[in-house]
Amino acid sequence: MSHSLRKSGIDQNLTTVEAVPHLTKDLSLVIPVYNEEDNLRPLADEIRAALGGTGLDYETLFIDDGSKDRSFAILQELAAEDEHIVAIRFRRNYGQTAAFAAGFDYARGRVIVTLDADRQNDPADIPKLLAELDKGYDVVNGWRENRQDNLIRRIPSRIANWLIAETSGVHLKDRGCSLRAFKAEVVKDLHLYGELHRFIPELVNFAGFSMSEVPVNHRARVAGASKYGLSRTFRVILDLFTIHFLRKYGDRPMQLFGRWGIILFALGALIGGYLTALKLWAGITGGMAGFTAMIIGDRPLLLLSVLLVIIGVQFVVMGLIAELMVRTYYETQNLRVYRIKEIINQK
Repeated sequence: MSHSLRKSGIDQNLTTVEAVPHLTKDLSLVIPVYNEEDNLRPLADEIRAALGGTGLDYETLFIDDGSKDRSFAILQELAAEDEHIVAIRFRRNYGQTAAFAAGFDYARGRVIVTLDADRQNDPADIPKLLAELDKGYDVVNGWRENRQDNLIRRIPSRIANWLIAETSGVHLKDRGCSLRAFKAEVVKDLHLYGELHRFIPELVNFAGFSMSEVPVNHRARVAGASKYGLSRTFRVILDLFTIHFLRKYGDRPMQLFGRWGIILFALGALIGGYLTALKLWAGITGGMAGFTAMIIGDRPLLLLSVLLVIIGVQFVVMGLIAELMVRTYYETQNLRVYRIKEIINQK
């Protein structure tokens, strides 16, 4: 049996996604990898231990997101040793969202489970997620009941969870856990770009799929460095505006922009009319010139604040319009947000 079937090429990765792989497996694991050389072999061993006795026909897709260490070399070794392992290598670092998107595109399982490569997610919890999925849910989210991260990571995460829940209306105990199980039809139609992997629960909820949540084990990182930082929290907050906008106004943006445009135009017209009336009245009476100058006079800080508010609003609006343009670009042309250098072991 060949364990080194390579699909190496450029053309298929620059063109559109024309075909979804046939769902010939019971289960696909999708694992993004970035500089995790010390974790990959122990993780592969844990996956075999967790799934080896289940009787499931499964595959494990490791997506190497442009690692700079020996991650892909180790994945090559693992793929040569284990026919269940598929190694997908990006041409450069595209980010975790692109890695999940590639895994979803190439997964052949009727059920897809995602988890991180840092071994903080426990593969032994996968059967628990599958059992919950069998109850009729479309998505099962892992909930890190006893989270092992430090306060610097937990506090921003809790703030982000609260903001997302209040904005989206999707209330989960833990939306940052990568350990999730999906029916294949849920993720095959997801169009992920930017940083939208953080909002997969919101996206599938908006699409009408049912979700559940189960407690899972969470372990301290034992090797490698964390890829998460405060900058990710700020990106989550920015992406939150996009998700909220797409949920409420994605198909009718004029109702938002038009409403505020009319309000601002009317307010500006009223203020302009009022100042014009004062000017005309001062010209007629001749006694109001000083009062008019006081009202319309030079106020640098006021002018600066107004200018900053206007510029801020313009930036937000331009950002939302740009997000719509990016979404339209990828969805209408069905383009991938990543490029693959090679694939090992997918037959």
